[in-house]
Amino acid sequence: MLQENCFVVSDESGEAVIIDCGAYYPSERQAIVNYISEQQLKPVHLLATHGHFDHNFGNDTIWDAYGLKPQVCQQDLPLMDLHQQSLDMLGISYDRPVPPVGRFLSEGDIVTFGSHQLSVIATPGHTPGSATFYCEAEQVAFSGDTLFRMSIGRTDLPGGNWSQLGASLQRLAQLPASTKVYCGHGPATSIGDELRYNPYMTSKL
Repeated sequence: MLQENCFVVSDESGEAVIIDCGAYYPSERQAIVNYISEQQLKPVHLLATHGHFDHNFGNDTIWDAYGLKPQVCQQDLPLMDLHQQSLDMLGISYDRPVPPVGRFLSEGDIVTFGSHQLSVIATPGHTPGSATFYCEAEQVAFSGDTLFRMSIGRTDLPGGNWSQLGASLQRLAQLPASTKVYCGHGPATSIGDELRYNPYMTSKL
């Protein structure tokens, strides 16, 4: 409902990670399962860049279909109670089951699938436990709601922190300029383009 981006990332091995499964409507949930089936993929990790509901509404579908529990930084554990978060932030009752967190991620952790690795970069600010997943071999990053194309994540929601977000953006600015960034909402970008055109990346917040 909020046009969030869900990514199914795989390599030649057929193993895959699912990042930010925010699928809410049945058609969206089925589209993800259909894609995985059509591509003959084997999901081995379900990752969340942070705990907001729009990035996690579809977790129960992945749990049911593949037995995968979400992995998220521990600081965002309170947000993973999607029932309470939906009431607090949307005023609606979310009546689907919520799988428990399967693994808490921390700065420097490595998530392996096939012949590839994703490094966990702690990028708090949008939420206390926001993280970016970075594949050095492919120079690809999944930034969640920390960095958008020519924009940045909001900090006015509970747990948001303006100064932390600024420090996180400075961390991402150290990645190679050629790094392609897949964002939690909207189109992809690159670190080079953001350094060139996004004022938040070149000045301290």
